[in-house]
Amino acid sequence: MSAGAVGRHHLALAAESARERKGDYPSLFFEGRWYGSGELHDRAQRVAAGLRGLGVDAGDRVAVLMMNVPEVLVTYQAVWRSGAAVTPIVFLQTPPELRHILTDSGARVLVVTTELLPLVQAAAEGLDLRVVVVGDLPADVPGLVPFAELEAAGPAPIHPRDDDDLAALLYTGGTTGWAKGVMLSHRGLYATGNGLAEVTRSMETSRSVLPLPLSHAYGLNLAVADVLRPDRGVSVVQRWFDAKNWLELVQEHRVEGGPVVPTMLSMLLAEPLDEYDLSSLRILGSGGAPLPEALREEAERRLGATLFEGYGCTESSAAATACTPEANRPGSVGRALPHARIAVVDADGVPVPAGEVGEVCIGGDGVMLGYWNDPDQTAAVLRDGWLYTGDLGRLDDDGFLYIVDRKKDLIIRGGFNVFPRDVEDVLMSHPDVVSAAVVGRPDAEKGEEVVAVVAVRPGAAASREDLLEYAAARLAKYKYPREIRVVDAVPVTSVGKIDRRAVRTLVAAPAGEDAR
Repeated sequence: MSAGAVGRHHLALAAESARERKGDYPSLFFEGRWYGSGELHDRAQRVAAGLRGLGVDAGDRVAVLMMNVPEVLVTYQAVWRSGAAVTPIVFLQTPPELRHILTDSGARVLVVTTELLPLVQAAAEGLDLRVVVVGDLPADVPGLVPFAELEAAGPAPIHPRDDDDLAALLYTGGTTGWAKGVMLSHRGLYATGNGLAEVTRSMETSRSVLPLPLSHAYGLNLAVADVLRPDRGVSVVQRWFDAKNWLELVQEHRVEGGPVVPTMLSMLLAEPLDEYDLSSLRILGSGGAPLPEALREEAERRLGATLFEGYGCTESSAAATACTPEANRPGSVGRALPHARIAVVDADGVPVPAGEVGEVCIGGDGVMLGYWNDPDQTAAVLRDGWLYTGDLGRLDDDGFLYIVDRKKDLIIRGGFNVFPRDVEDVLMSHPDVVSAAVVGRPDAEKGEEVVAVVAVRPGAAASREDLLEYAAARLAKYKYPREIRVVDAVPVTSVGKIDRRAVRTLVAAPAGEDAR
Protein backbone atom coordinates (compact mmCIF):
# COMPACT_ATOMS: atom_id res chain seq x y z
CA MET A 1 0.00 0.00 0.00
CA SER A 2 1.14 3.57 -0.50
CA ALA A 3 2.85 5.44 2.32
CA GLY A 4 0.38 7.15 4.59
CA ALA A 5 -2.64 5.16 3.36
CA VAL A 6 -5.06 3.51 5.77
CA GLY A 7 -6.38 0.06 4.87
CA ARG A 8 -10.08 -0.09 4.03
CA HIS A 9 -10.66 -2.61 6.83
CA HIS A 10 -8.47 -0.87 9.42
CA LEU A 11 -10.38 -1.36 12.70
CA ALA A 12 -9.75 2.20 13.87
CA LEU A 13 -11.22 3.49 10.62
CA ALA A 14 -14.31 1.34 11.29
CA ALA A 15 -14.65 2.93 14.72
CA GLU A 16 -14.29 6.41 13.19
CA SER A 17 -17.02 5.60 10.68
CA ALA A 18 -19.31 4.27 13.42
CA ARG A 19 -18.84 7.48 15.42
CA GLU A 20 -19.87 9.60 12.44
CA ARG A 21 -22.73 7.32 11.41
CA LYS A 22 -24.36 6.66 14.78
CA GLY A 23 -23.55 9.84 16.67
CA ASP A 24 -23.22 9.93 20.45
CA TYR A 25 -25.60 7.81 22.55
CA PRO A 26 -25.55 5.76 25.80
CA SER A 27 -24.00 2.58 24.42
CA LEU A 28 -22.58 0.75 27.43
CA PHE A 29 -23.80 0.12 30.96
CA PHE A 30 -21.28 -1.07 33.52
CA GLU A 31 -21.71 -1.39 37.27
CA GLY A 32 -24.16 1.44 37.81
CA ARG A 33 -23.01 3.88 35.13
CA TRP A 34 -23.85 4.58 31.51
CA TYR A 35 -21.01 5.33 29.08
CA GLY A 36 -21.61 7.28 25.88
CA SER A 37 -20.25 6.00 22.57
CA GLY A 38 -18.73 9.42 21.94
CA GLU A 39 -17.02 9.42 25.33
CA LEU A 40 -15.44 6.02 24.72
CA HIS A 41 -14.30 7.01 21.22
CA ASP A 42 -12.79 10.28 22.43
CA ARG A 43 -10.93 8.49 25.20
CA ALA A 44 -9.51 6.00 22.68
CA GLN A 45 -8.21 8.86 20.53
CA ARG A 46 -6.34 10.32 23.49
CA VAL A 47 -5.01 7.00 24.78
CA ALA A 48 -3.67 6.27 21.29
CA ALA A 49 -1.58 9.44 21.53
CA GLY A 50 -0.49 8.43 25.03
CA LEU A 51 0.67 5.03 23.76
CA ARG A 52 2.65 6.66 20.97
CA GLY A 53 4.22 8.86 23.65
CA LEU A 54 5.36 5.72 25.46
CA GLY A 55 7.18 4.65 22.32
CA VAL A 56 4.58 2.28 20.90
CA ASP A 57 5.10 2.04 17.15
CA ALA A 58 3.39 0.36 14.21
CA GLY A 59 3.33 -3.42 14.62
CA ASP A 60 4.27 -3.38 18.31
CA ARG A 61 2.24 -5.57 20.66
CA VAL A 62 0.33 -4.07 23.57
CA ALA A 63 -0.82 -6.65 26.13
CA VAL A 64 -4.17 -6.11 27.85
CA LEU A 65 -4.77 -7.91 31.17
CA MET A 66 -8.12 -6.89 32.60
CA MET A 67 -11.51 -8.25 33.50
CA ASN A 68 -14.39 -6.73 31.52
CA VAL A 69 -14.21 -3.00 32.22
CA PRO A 70 -14.88 -0.11 29.78
CA GLU A 71 -11.15 0.57 29.57
CA VAL A 72 -10.68 -2.74 27.72
CA LEU A 73 -12.69 -1.41 24.78
CA VAL A 74 -10.98 2.00 25.00
CA THR A 75 -7.56 0.32 24.97
CA TYR A 76 -8.32 -1.96 22.02
CA GLN A 77 -9.39 0.98 19.87
CA ALA A 78 -6.45 3.08 21.07
CA VAL A 79 -3.97 0.33 20.20
CA TRP A 80 -5.40 -0.08 16.70
CA ARG A 81 -5.43 3.69 16.22
CA SER A 82 -1.76 3.82 17.20
CA GLY A 83 -0.87 1.22 14.58
CA ALA A 84 -0.02 -1.48 17.12
CA ALA A 85 -1.62 -4.89 17.76
CA VAL A 86 -3.48 -5.99 20.89
CA THR A 87 -2.50 -9.06 22.86
CA PRO A 88 -5.55 -9.80 25.04
CA ILE A 89 -4.84 -12.02 28.04
CA VAL A 90 -7.46 -13.86 30.08
CA PHE A 91 -6.69 -12.92 33.67
CA LEU A 92 -6.93 -16.49 34.98
CA GLN A 93 -3.26 -17.19 34.25
CA THR A 94 -0.54 -18.56 36.46
CA PRO A 95 2.62 -16.41 36.67
CA PRO A 96 4.60 -18.81 34.40
CA GLU A 97 1.79 -18.76 31.80
CA LEU A 98 1.61 -14.97 31.87
CA ARG A 99 5.39 -14.64 31.63
CA HIS A 100 5.39 -16.94 28.59
CA ILE A 101 2.80 -14.78 26.81
CA LEU A 102 4.63 -11.55 27.62
CA THR A 103 8.02 -12.84 26.51
CA ASP A 104 6.79 -14.77 23.47
CA SER A 105 4.74 -11.84 22.17
CA GLY A 106 7.50 -9.31 22.86
CA ALA A 107 4.90 -6.91 24.23
CA ARG A 108 6.23 -3.36 24.72
CA VAL A 109 3.41 -2.25 27.02
CA LEU A 110 1.02 -4.02 29.38
CA VAL A 111 -2.26 -2.39 30.42
CA VAL A 112 -3.58 -3.88 33.66
CA THR A 113 -6.07 -3.12 36.42
CA THR A 114 -4.89 -2.57 39.98
CA GLU A 115 -6.19 -5.85 41.39
CA LEU A 116 -4.12 -7.87 38.90
CA LEU A 117 -0.82 -6.10 39.64
CA PRO A 118 0.36 -8.85 42.03
CA LEU A 119 0.08 -11.36 39.18
CA VAL A 120 2.10 -9.05 36.92
CA GLN A 121 4.75 -8.54 39.59
CA ALA A 122 5.11 -12.30 39.97
CA ALA A 123 5.32 -12.87 36.21
CA ALA A 124 7.16 -9.91 34.69
CA GLU A 125 10.24 -9.44 36.86
CA GLY A 126 13.21 -8.43 34.72
CA LEU A 127 11.19 -7.91 31.52
CA ASP A 128 11.60 -4.74 29.44
CA LEU A 129 7.97 -3.74 29.78
CA ARG A 130 6.07 -0.53 30.51
CA VAL A 131 3.13 -1.23 32.83
CA VAL A 132 0.08 1.04 32.56
CA VAL A 133 -2.41 0.78 35.42
CA VAL A 134 -6.15 1.38 35.28
CA GLY A 135 -7.18 2.40 38.79
CA ASP A 136 -5.24 3.42 41.87
CA LEU A 137 -1.45 3.12 41.79
CA PRO A 138 0.16 1.44 44.80
CA ALA A 139 2.72 3.69 46.43
CA ASP A 140 5.26 0.89 46.92
CA VAL A 141 5.60 -0.12 43.23
CA PRO A 142 7.80 2.29 41.23
CA GLY A 143 7.78 2.84 37.47
CA LEU A 144 4.05 2.38 36.85
CA VAL A 145 2.19 4.61 34.39
CA PRO A 146 -1.34 5.74 35.32
CA PHE A 147 -3.91 5.17 32.58
CA ALA A 148 -5.16 8.70 33.25
CA GLU A 149 -1.76 9.99 32.14
CA LEU A 150 -2.27 8.41 28.71
CA GLU A 151 -5.70 10.02 28.49
CA ALA A 152 -4.18 13.46 29.14
CA ALA A 153 -2.67 13.49 25.65
CA GLY A 154 -4.36 15.17 22.70
CA PRO A 155 -6.29 13.06 20.19
CA ALA A 156 -4.14 11.03 17.80
CA PRO A 157 -4.79 10.48 14.10
CA ILE A 158 -5.17 6.93 12.76
CA HIS A 159 -1.75 5.45 12.12
CA PRO A 160 -1.64 3.78 8.68
CA ARG A 161 -1.78 -0.02 8.59
CA ASP A 162 -2.56 -2.42 5.78
CA ASP A 163 -5.65 -4.63 5.86
CA ASP A 164 -3.45 -7.71 6.20
CA ASP A 165 -1.25 -6.31 8.96
CA LEU A 166 -1.41 -7.80 12.45
CA ALA A 167 -4.32 -6.46 14.54
CA ALA A 168 -4.45 -8.99 17.37
CA LEU A 169 -2.20 -11.68 18.77
CA LEU A 170 -4.32 -14.04 20.86
CA TYR A 171 -2.91 -16.96 22.79
CA THR A 172 -4.70 -20.28 22.67
CA GLY A 173 -5.50 -22.23 25.82
CA GLY A 174 -2.32 -24.25 25.66
CA THR A 175 -4.02 -27.51 26.67
CA THR A 176 -1.14 -29.52 25.17
CA GLY A 177 1.73 -27.28 26.28
CA TRP A 178 2.61 -23.59 26.19
CA ALA A 179 -0.03 -21.43 24.54
CA LYS A 180 0.54 -20.50 20.90
CA GLY A 181 0.07 -16.98 19.57
CA VAL A 182 -2.60 -16.73 16.87
CA MET A 183 -2.06 -13.84 14.44
CA LEU A 184 -5.28 -12.14 13.32
CA SER A 185 -5.34 -9.34 10.76
CA HIS A 186 -7.44 -6.19 10.46
CA ARG A 187 -9.11 -7.76 7.43
CA GLY A 188 -9.88 -10.98 9.31
CA LEU A 189 -11.38 -9.33 12.39
CA TYR A 190 -13.33 -6.88 10.23
CA ALA A 191 -14.78 -9.66 8.05
CA THR A 192 -15.77 -11.81 11.01
CA GLY A 193 -17.15 -8.88 12.97
CA ASN A 194 -19.18 -7.86 9.94
CA GLY A 195 -20.58 -11.39 9.70
CA LEU A 196 -21.57 -11.34 13.37
CA ALA A 197 -23.08 -7.88 12.95
CA GLU A 198 -25.28 -9.29 10.19
CA VAL A 199 -26.37 -12.13 12.49
CA THR A 200 -27.21 -9.58 15.19
CA ARG A 201 -29.24 -7.57 12.68
CA SER A 202 -31.23 -10.66 11.71
CA MET A 203 -32.04 -11.32 15.37
CA GLU A 204 -33.30 -7.76 15.88
CA THR A 205 -31.90 -7.44 19.40
CA SER A 206 -30.82 -3.91 20.31
CA ARG A 207 -30.05 -4.50 24.00
CA SER A 208 -27.80 -7.35 25.11
CA VAL A 209 -25.87 -8.47 28.16
CA LEU A 210 -22.19 -9.38 27.66
CA PRO A 211 -20.79 -11.86 30.19
CA LEU A 212 -17.99 -13.23 27.99
CA PRO A 213 -14.39 -12.17 28.61
CA LEU A 214 -13.41 -9.50 26.09
CA SER A 215 -9.94 -11.03 26.25
CA HIS A 216 -11.19 -14.17 24.49
CA ALA A 217 -11.59 -14.39 20.69
CA TYR A 218 -15.38 -14.69 21.01
CA GLY A 219 -15.69 -11.59 23.21
CA LEU A 220 -13.15 -9.61 21.16
CA ASN A 221 -15.03 -10.25 17.96
CA LEU A 222 -18.36 -9.31 19.49
CA ALA A 223 -16.76 -5.98 20.40
CA VAL A 224 -15.75 -5.50 16.76
CA ALA A 225 -19.23 -6.56 15.62
CA ASP A 226 -20.77 -3.94 17.91
CA VAL A 227 -18.79 -1.24 16.08
CA LEU A 228 -19.81 -2.58 12.67
CA ARG A 229 -23.52 -3.14 13.31
CA PRO A 230 -25.58 -0.48 11.53
CA ASP A 231 -27.90 0.31 14.45
CA ARG A 232 -27.26 1.71 17.91
CA GLY A 233 -26.70 -1.43 19.92
CA VAL A 234 -26.57 -1.22 23.72
CA SER A 235 -24.35 -3.53 25.76
CA VAL A 236 -24.79 -4.27 29.46
CA VAL A 237 -21.36 -5.55 30.47
CA GLN A 238 -20.48 -7.89 33.32
CA ARG A 239 -17.01 -7.68 34.86
CA TRP A 240 -17.11 -11.46 35.06
CA PHE A 241 -20.01 -13.86 34.66
CA ASP A 242 -22.19 -14.25 37.72
CA ALA A 243 -25.52 -16.03 37.18
CA LYS A 244 -27.52 -14.09 39.77
CA ASN A 245 -26.21 -10.73 38.53
CA TRP A 246 -26.89 -11.75 34.91
CA LEU A 247 -30.55 -12.37 35.77
CA GLU A 248 -30.76 -9.09 37.67
CA LEU A 249 -29.35 -7.19 34.69
CA VAL A 250 -31.78 -8.81 32.26
CA GLN A 251 -34.65 -7.81 34.51
CA GLU A 252 -33.43 -4.26 35.20
CA HIS A 253 -32.47 -3.33 31.63
CA ARG A 254 -35.09 -5.34 29.73
CA VAL A 255 -32.35 -7.21 27.91
CA GLU A 256 -33.44 -8.97 24.72
CA GLY A 257 -30.51 -11.29 24.12
CA GLY A 258 -26.81 -11.92 24.33
CA PRO A 259 -24.01 -14.46 23.95
CA VAL A 260 -23.44 -17.36 26.34
CA VAL A 261 -21.49 -20.60 26.56
CA PRO A 262 -23.18 -23.85 27.68
CA THR A 263 -21.68 -23.83 31.17
CA MET A 264 -23.25 -20.40 31.76
CA LEU A 265 -26.63 -21.83 30.83
CA SER A 266 -26.18 -24.64 33.36
CA MET A 267 -25.36 -22.11 36.07
CA LEU A 268 -28.36 -19.94 35.14
CA LEU A 269 -30.71 -22.92 35.30
CA ALA A 270 -29.51 -23.65 38.84
CA GLU A 271 -30.95 -20.29 39.95
CA PRO A 272 -34.58 -19.68 41.06
CA LEU A 273 -35.65 -18.25 37.69
CA ASP A 274 -39.25 -17.68 38.80
CA GLU A 275 -38.02 -14.86 41.03
CA TYR A 276 -36.98 -12.75 38.02
CA ASP A 277 -38.88 -11.01 35.24
CA LEU A 278 -37.22 -12.39 32.11
CA SER A 279 -40.08 -11.58 29.74
CA SER A 280 -37.90 -9.27 27.61
CA LEU A 281 -35.47 -12.10 26.78
CA ARG A 282 -35.97 -13.49 23.28
CA ILE A 283 -32.71 -14.78 21.82
CA LEU A 284 -29.43 -16.21 23.12
CA GLY A 285 -26.42 -17.09 21.00
CA SER A 286 -24.45 -20.11 22.22
CA GLY A 287 -20.87 -20.77 21.23
CA GLY A 288 -17.48 -21.76 22.58
CA ALA A 289 -18.45 -25.38 23.23
CA PRO A 290 -21.04 -27.95 22.06
CA LEU A 291 -24.56 -27.35 23.38
CA PRO A 292 -26.18 -30.59 24.63
CA GLU A 293 -29.72 -31.02 23.35
CA ALA A 294 -31.15 -31.61 26.83
CA LEU A 295 -29.57 -28.38 28.06
CA ARG A 296 -30.92 -26.49 25.04
CA GLU A 297 -34.46 -27.72 25.62
CA GLU A 298 -34.46 -26.89 29.32
CA ALA A 299 -32.89 -23.46 28.74
CA GLU A 300 -35.40 -22.51 26.07
CA ARG A 301 -38.30 -23.69 28.20
CA ARG A 302 -37.26 -22.01 31.44
CA LEU A 303 -35.59 -18.84 30.12
CA GLY A 304 -38.19 -18.24 27.43
CA ALA A 305 -35.54 -17.52 24.78
CA THR A 306 -34.64 -19.27 21.53
CA LEU A 307 -31.05 -20.53 21.38
CA PHE A 308 -28.97 -20.19 18.24
CA GLU A 309 -25.63 -21.96 17.98
CA GLY A 310 -22.54 -20.79 16.16
CA TYR A 311 -19.07 -22.18 15.56
CA GLY A 312 -15.52 -21.01 15.09
CA CYS A 313 -12.15 -21.01 16.78
CA THR A 314 -9.44 -18.51 17.65
CA GLU A 315 -7.65 -19.40 14.42
CA SER A 316 -10.73 -18.39 12.39
CA SER A 317 -11.18 -15.04 14.21
CA ALA A 318 -13.81 -16.74 16.38
CA ALA A 319 -16.88 -17.06 14.14
CA ALA A 320 -17.29 -19.04 10.92
CA THR A 321 -20.88 -20.37 11.05
CA ALA A 322 -24.09 -19.40 12.81
CA CYS A 323 -27.75 -20.27 12.98
CA THR A 324 -30.16 -17.36 12.43
CA PRO A 325 -33.92 -16.86 12.77
CA GLU A 326 -34.19 -17.45 9.02
CA ALA A 327 -32.07 -20.61 9.13
CA ASN A 328 -32.01 -22.46 12.45
CA ARG A 329 -31.70 -26.21 12.92
CA PRO A 330 -31.36 -27.33 16.54
CA GLY A 331 -28.24 -29.43 16.96
CA SER A 332 -26.50 -27.63 14.11
CA VAL A 333 -24.03 -24.77 14.46
CA GLY A 334 -25.47 -23.22 11.31
CA ARG A 335 -24.25 -22.41 7.85
CA ALA A 336 -21.13 -20.53 6.81
CA LEU A 337 -21.19 -16.79 7.46
CA PRO A 338 -20.74 -14.60 4.35
CA HIS A 339 -17.00 -14.22 4.86
CA ALA A 340 -16.30 -17.92 5.44
CA ARG A 341 -16.18 -21.25 3.57
CA ILE A 342 -16.71 -24.63 5.22
CA ALA A 343 -15.57 -28.05 4.06
CA VAL A 344 -15.56 -31.48 5.72
CA VAL A 345 -12.71 -33.69 4.50
CA ASP A 346 -11.21 -37.15 4.95
CA ALA A 347 -7.67 -38.00 6.05
CA ASP A 348 -6.38 -37.14 2.56
CA GLY A 349 -8.06 -33.74 2.49
CA VAL A 350 -10.77 -34.85 0.06
CA PRO A 351 -14.32 -33.57 0.77
CA VAL A 352 -16.63 -36.30 2.06
CA PRO A 353 -20.27 -36.70 0.98
CA ALA A 354 -23.03 -34.93 2.91
CA GLY A 355 -23.84 -36.76 6.13
CA GLU A 356 -20.38 -38.33 6.54
CA VAL A 357 -18.04 -37.36 9.39
CA GLY A 358 -14.69 -35.78 8.62
CA GLU A 359 -12.39 -32.98 9.71
CA VAL A 360 -13.91 -29.50 9.57
CA CYS A 361 -11.94 -27.00 7.48
CA ILE A 362 -12.50 -23.26 7.30
CA GLY A 363 -11.56 -20.86 4.51
CA GLY A 364 -12.08 -17.16 3.93
CA ASP A 365 -10.88 -13.79 5.19
CA GLY A 366 -11.27 -14.65 8.88
CA VAL A 367 -8.57 -17.33 8.85
CA MET A 368 -5.47 -16.42 10.85
CA LEU A 369 -2.22 -15.24 9.31
CA GLY A 370 -0.47 -18.07 11.16
CA TYR A 371 1.02 -18.95 14.53
CA TRP A 372 3.42 -16.38 15.95
CA ASN A 373 7.04 -17.48 15.42
CA ASP A 374 5.96 -21.05 14.66
CA PRO A 375 6.13 -21.85 10.92
CA ASP A 376 5.99 -25.61 11.49
CA GLN A 377 2.70 -25.51 13.42
CA THR A 378 1.36 -23.00 10.90
CA ALA A 379 2.16 -25.33 7.99
CA ALA A 380 0.48 -28.21 9.83
CA VAL A 381 -2.92 -26.49 9.99
CA LEU A 382 -2.92 -24.04 7.05
CA ARG A 383 -2.95 -25.95 3.77
CA ASP A 384 -4.03 -24.84 0.31
CA GLY A 385 -5.99 -21.89 1.67
CA TRP A 386 -7.82 -23.93 4.32
CA LEU A 387 -7.58 -24.02 8.10
CA TYR A 388 -7.67 -27.62 9.36
CA THR A 389 -9.43 -27.20 12.70
CA GLY A 390 -8.99 -30.62 14.28
CA ASP A 391 -12.75 -30.73 14.84
CA LEU A 392 -14.85 -33.58 13.51
CA GLY A 393 -18.19 -32.76 11.93
CA ARG A 394 -20.61 -33.35 9.09
CA LEU A 395 -22.52 -31.20 6.63
CA ASP A 396 -26.11 -31.90 5.62
CA ASP A 397 -27.49 -31.43 2.10
CA ASP A 398 -28.34 -27.79 2.85
CA GLY A 399 -24.89 -26.83 4.13
CA PHE A 400 -25.71 -26.89 7.85
CA LEU A 401 -22.72 -27.96 9.93
CA TYR A 402 -22.94 -30.39 12.85
CA ILE A 403 -19.94 -30.68 15.17
CA VAL A 404 -19.33 -34.22 16.37
CA ASP A 405 -16.20 -33.83 18.50
CA ARG A 406 -12.55 -32.87 18.66
CA LYS A 407 -10.35 -35.17 16.59
CA LYS A 408 -7.85 -35.52 19.43
CA ASP A 409 -10.62 -36.35 21.93
CA LEU A 410 -11.84 -39.38 19.98
CA ILE A 411 -11.80 -42.53 22.14
CA ILE A 412 -10.94 -45.83 20.44
CA ARG A 413 -12.30 -48.67 22.58
CA GLY A 414 -11.66 -52.18 21.33
CA GLY A 415 -11.34 -50.90 17.77
CA PHE A 416 -14.59 -48.91 17.91
CA ASN A 417 -14.70 -45.10 17.68
CA VAL A 418 -16.45 -43.41 20.61
CA PHE A 419 -17.20 -39.70 20.36
CA PRO A 420 -17.23 -38.18 23.87
CA ARG A 421 -20.05 -35.81 22.94
CA ASP A 422 -22.40 -38.73 22.16
CA VAL A 423 -21.91 -40.07 25.69
CA GLU A 424 -22.05 -36.61 27.30
CA ASP A 425 -25.35 -35.82 25.59
CA VAL A 426 -26.93 -38.98 26.99
CA LEU A 427 -25.66 -38.27 30.50
CA MET A 428 -26.88 -34.66 30.25
CA SER A 429 -30.37 -35.93 29.44
CA HIS A 430 -30.61 -37.43 32.95
CA PRO A 431 -32.69 -35.03 35.08
CA ASP A 432 -30.17 -35.02 37.94
CA VAL A 433 -27.07 -34.24 35.83
CA VAL A 434 -25.87 -30.64 35.56
CA SER A 435 -22.71 -31.22 33.50
CA ALA A 436 -20.68 -34.12 32.17
CA ALA A 437 -17.28 -34.77 30.60
CA VAL A 438 -16.11 -38.00 28.99
CA VAL A 439 -12.51 -39.02 28.26
CA GLY A 440 -10.58 -42.12 27.36
CA ARG A 441 -8.29 -43.78 29.89
CA PRO A 442 -5.54 -46.19 28.80
CA ASP A 443 -6.66 -49.81 29.21
CA ALA A 444 -4.55 -52.95 28.71
CA GLU A 445 -7.41 -54.96 27.20
CA LYS A 446 -9.45 -52.44 25.20
CA GLY A 447 -6.77 -49.87 24.38
CA GLU A 448 -8.91 -47.15 25.95
CA GLU A 449 -11.80 -47.28 28.38
CA VAL A 450 -14.67 -44.78 28.45
CA VAL A 451 -14.78 -42.85 31.74
CA ALA A 452 -17.21 -40.05 32.67
CA VAL A 453 -17.05 -37.26 35.21
CA VAL A 454 -20.42 -35.74 36.12
CA ALA A 455 -21.79 -33.06 38.41
CA VAL A 456 -25.34 -33.51 39.71
CA ARG A 457 -27.91 -31.10 41.08
CA PRO A 458 -27.71 -30.32 44.81
CA GLY A 459 -29.73 -32.84 46.75
CA ALA A 460 -30.02 -35.24 43.80
CA ALA A 461 -30.48 -38.89 44.65
CA ALA A 462 -28.75 -40.37 41.59
CA SER A 463 -25.71 -42.50 42.43
CA ARG A 464 -22.88 -43.62 40.20
CA GLU A 465 -24.62 -46.96 39.77
CA ASP A 466 -27.85 -45.24 38.74
CA LEU A 467 -26.04 -43.16 36.14
CA LEU A 468 -24.12 -46.17 34.80
CA GLU A 469 -27.38 -48.06 34.38
CA TYR A 470 -29.00 -45.04 32.71
CA ALA A 471 -26.15 -44.70 30.19
CA ALA A 472 -25.93 -48.43 29.48
CA ALA A 473 -29.63 -48.53 28.62
CA ARG A 474 -29.24 -45.75 26.03
CA LEU A 475 -25.86 -46.34 24.41
CA ALA A 476 -24.33 -49.13 22.36
CA LYS A 477 -22.39 -51.68 24.36
CA TYR A 478 -19.02 -50.37 23.21
CA LYS A 479 -19.96 -46.75 24.01
CA TYR A 480 -21.32 -46.51 27.50
CA PRO A 481 -18.92 -45.54 30.30
CA ARG A 482 -17.64 -48.35 32.52
CA GLU A 483 -16.83 -45.87 35.26
CA ILE A 484 -18.45 -42.62 36.39
CA ARG A 485 -16.97 -40.16 38.89
CA VAL A 486 -19.47 -37.84 40.58
CA VAL A 487 -17.87 -34.48 41.47
CA ASP A 488 -18.98 -31.08 42.75
CA ALA A 489 -18.09 -29.42 39.42
CA VAL A 490 -16.71 -30.62 36.11
CA PRO A 491 -13.39 -28.83 35.41
CA VAL A 492 -13.72 -26.07 32.81
CA THR A 493 -11.35 -23.57 31.23
CA SER A 494 -11.48 -19.81 31.74
CA VAL A 495 -14.04 -19.50 28.92
CA GLY A 496 -16.31 -22.32 30.05
CA LYS A 497 -15.11 -25.19 27.87
CA ILE A 498 -14.54 -28.63 29.37
CA ASP A 499 -10.91 -28.79 30.54
CA ARG A 500 -10.19 -32.29 29.27
CA ARG A 501 -6.60 -32.22 30.47
CA ALA A 502 -7.85 -31.65 34.02
CA VAL A 503 -10.53 -34.33 33.55
CA ARG A 504 -7.92 -36.86 32.37
CA THR A 505 -5.81 -36.08 35.42
CA LEU A 506 -8.88 -36.59 37.59
CA VAL A 507 -9.79 -39.99 36.13
CA ALA A 508 -6.16 -41.16 36.25
CA ALA A 509 -6.29 -40.97 40.07
CA PRO A 510 -7.64 -43.97 42.03
CA ALA A 511 -11.43 -43.98 42.26
CA GLY A 512 -12.90 -43.21 45.68
CA GLU A 513 -16.24 -42.21 47.06
CA ASP A 514 -18.41 -39.74 45.17
CA ALA A 515 -16.76 -36.32 45.50
CA ARG A 516 -19.89 -34.43 46.56
